[in-house]
Amino acid sequence: MVTSITSFGRSGLYDWMMQRVTALVLLTYTVFMIGYLLLNPDLGYEQWKELFSGTVMRIYTLLALLSMVAHAWIGMWSVSTDYIKPTGARFVFQSVCGLLAFIYVVWGIQILWGI
Repeated sequence: MVTSITSFGRSGLYDWMMQRVTALVLLTYTVFMIGYLLLNPDLGYEQWKELFSGTVMRIYTLLALLSMVAHAWIGMWSVSTDYIKPTGARFVFQSVCGLLAFIYVVWGIQILWGI
């Protein structure tokens, strides 16, 4: 029986599902943003500010930010466990990735919600 040592969730299946869900969130957000930019070729600061002042858009953007961080974390964890064999180097790499992910989330929340 394989023990459950995973990057983000309880099992490899859970991580695989998280990768797919976060990819879907990122896909829908990207398609929405590209569509919005294409439909508003004369986009100015005021219109951009108005788009992101709505609570729904802020929540959607926060969901996309958290999805990006979770997706990246699972991917980087998988790559590091496959290709970085020395435990110390892998620990440092994963620690740096975790710290950067935390910084990006805090920074993104500050930008998005104007805290």
